[in-house]
Amino acid sequence: MEHTPNLKKKYKDEIVPGLKEKFNYTSVMQVPRLLKIVINQGVGQAVADKKLIDNSLKEITSIAGQKAISRVSTKDISNFKLRRKMPIGVKVTLRRDRMYEFMERLISIALPRVRDFKGVGAKFDGRGNYTMGISEQIIFPEIDIDKINKILGLEITFVTTANTDEEGYALLKEFGIPFKNIKNN
Repeated sequence: MEHTPNLKKKYKDEIVPGLKEKFNYTSVMQVPRLLKIVINQGVGQAVADKKLIDNSLKEITSIAGQKAISRVSTKDISNFKLRRKMPIGVKVTLRRDRMYEFMERLISIALPRVRDFKGVGAKFDGRGNYTMGISEQIIFPEIDIDKINKILGLEITFVTTANTDEEGYALLKEFGIPFKNIKNN
């Protein structure tokens, strides 16, 4: 038998019926779902030190469990000594089972390791998608603190099929994202 991630089971068994009832959907196909998780890390200092991109690629690949790709600049900016097509960032897009497994590791292992953690902000983009910033990549257990040479932040974007921020908030709250208690939902 195939392995199904815990959050995928939870989505099908608990979250879908709960959201269907909460928002009075007529069909389970109307219930918002998580499409993908994009992990993005800007490495602006890579203009001066090319090894930073290679290190970031390795780190993001180990965090995500999937090969990351480097992102290049689209234009020249002389003030930043930036040339077109220079690598300045790293990103990886997770879908299906890997997405659920990463989300479970993020919620249960990585976020509790943040010092003085009081929850993440609940600022959505207006279409039900949510981006959270993490100031240090060392909260992930896959990163060996002794082997890193620069502490960098990263962004994690949760892309959903929700039509409104309220639906997206309810979906991610049900998955277990620890939002600060600012909304009374």
